[in-house]
Amino acid sequence: MSSHGGARHGAADEPTSFGLQPPNPNPPASVPHPGNPYAAPTQVVPQQPQQQAQPHQQAQPQPHRQANPHQQAPVRPSATPPAPSQPSRPEPSRPRSPQDDPGAGRLIAGRYRLLSKLGHGGMGTVWRAADETVDREVAVKEPRVPDHLPERERANAFERMRREARAAARLDHPAVVNVHDVAVVDGRPWIVMELVQGRSLGAVLQEEGTLSAREAATIGLEVLGALEAAHAAGILHRDVKPDNILLGRHDRVVLTDFGIAQIEGETNLTDTGGFVGSPEYIAPERVLGRRPGPASDLWSLGVVLYAATEGVSPFRRSNTPATLQSVLNAVPAPPAAAQGPLAEVITGLLQKDPAHRPDAARVRALLEPVANPPAPPPAGTVHTPGPGDDTGAGSGRGTGGKGVLVGYRTLGGIGAAVVAGAVAAYLVIADPFAGPLPDDWKTHREKDVAASVSVPKDYRRTVPDPEKSLGGTDEHWVRYTDHSGSIWVGLELDRKAEDTGDVIESSADAEMYDDNKNFKANGSYVLDMPENPATWPKPDLTYKGGKAAENTVVYKTDDSQNPLPREMRIFYYMTPGGDMYKLTVSYPGKGDFTERGREVAETVIANVDLGTS
Repeated sequence: MSSHGGARHGAADEPTSFGLQPPNPNPPASVPHPGNPYAAPTQVVPQQPQQQAQPHQQAQPQPHRQANPHQQAPVRPSATPPAPSQPSRPEPSRPRSPQDDPGAGRLIAGRYRLLSKLGHGGMGTVWRAADETVDREVAVKEPRVPDHLPERERANAFERMRREARAAARLDHPAVVNVHDVAVVDGRPWIVMELVQGRSLGAVLQEEGTLSAREAATIGLEVLGALEAAHAAGILHRDVKPDNILLGRHDRVVLTDFGIAQIEGETNLTDTGGFVGSPEYIAPERVLGRRPGPASDLWSLGVVLYAATEGVSPFRRSNTPATLQSVLNAVPAPPAAAQGPLAEVITGLLQKDPAHRPDAARVRALLEPVANPPAPPPAGTVHTPGPGDDTGAGSGRGTGGKGVLVGYRTLGGIGAAVVAGAVAAYLVIADPFAGPLPDDWKTHREKDVAASVSVPKDYRRTVPDPEKSLGGTDEHWVRYTDHSGSIWVGLELDRKAEDTGDVIESSADAEMYDDNKNFKANGSYVLDMPENPATWPKPDLTYKGGKAAENTVVYKTDDSQNPLPREMRIFYYMTPGGDMYKLTVSYPGKGDFTERGREVAETVIANVDLGTS
């Protein structure tokens, strides 16, 4: 099973649409990240010589019948726009005692008293400090390089830090961190900056998984403004990534760490034949050693927006050479959580050819309506039922048929809170064949549906809300969703004693064939499923000595602007007392995530315990 995030269409050695070639497979050396306390080390990546393009080899599709694929469409958003949300949830850093931080209490340049460490990167430690001259708190970056470095390289590193200060000091924009001073102590430049109370976007994504489209667009607009100011001053940032974006108080967004910024007219300080940056956010033209421009920073912003909304970096791989190859060759799956203008921004900025990317003005025009949506309708407006509304009429697209109730009731109960769609996400799960249950899975004992369901530990659990559910106590379902919303597991129980309308069929096979008939004739509005999807019914199965059935449904969503492939596996079982279970696992139908979805489905179905008390 691949542990790579992002969808790969084609082999690693394929040329891109405009002749980009993959990098040297030899792993490059790694040097620490220049400055940001929250960041992982920045990679020094060797530039690649241009090679002759190789013929494109088209990837072969996987046979569906053997793999038993399965899929589902995204939940449609509510007709009422969501309430304004904050793009960050800042948490002020807690000062620590001098015993915790050796060096705390030291006075720098006779003015800046070090209080506590805020974090550290490869080329420095960032301190909370007190400016005793003007009585305010500041952030001070202490330059730090390995002692074994030759003098030339040490001087190079210190010059890069001074360059960071010069680059940031030249910019006048609220989304660029303010540099107050550069204090040179023993030849080392200590950079004094404003103290931004908050967290990095990287930390927020690590903790919370994803942002809403509105939050991502709001942050994207601020970073875009900072980049526009930098580009107007002749500065390329060259390391735009979540760890270099701080989310401060009062909705402030700040782009930090200009330590590897390229200032027009200044000498490139990176080693000959190499460049600095975080591989998964580096633009393809930089991987090839071509001259970067503003479009290169905008590419990085596109990767940030993809990661913020989908929960994973689209080009991250298990090592640096593979990551760079994916930057050059991989085509990420279309954004699922980001729709409309935001999706257009992301897909546009991730064009391999910089000439085909939208400019800053176009990006701003697309992000503005997402960050500032129209006001909700006035109170008293009559709401017309739409996708995801629980009307009690069934999930079929036509006037007849009950459809797949687990998809209908579960989606209706959750509404737009859970976004399901194709996304090349990075989810690590254990090999289901390694044992009865992977180590990172958890078994949930669900009394209401009289079953035990095993899913990955980090999946979100949702059950009906009795106060909001039109079905009241007659609804018996539970749903588990991965952090990105691209894979979901739903279990529904229809009790014979509550089936006053004779909805339940006479057997698991009959229930499966009835659903299959409705899919073929009507599709499913809730699942964005068109009529006549491909299906693979499997009747006459055995479970606990009784009869069971399965069906696999494969389709593309009927969204005309952004159709997404989905696969869906449904397991049916009727208890001896006539209660009907439907266990559904839905996941993207194309990309790296498809394999993971199939493994999740296989493991969930193999370990489910139905009809338990």
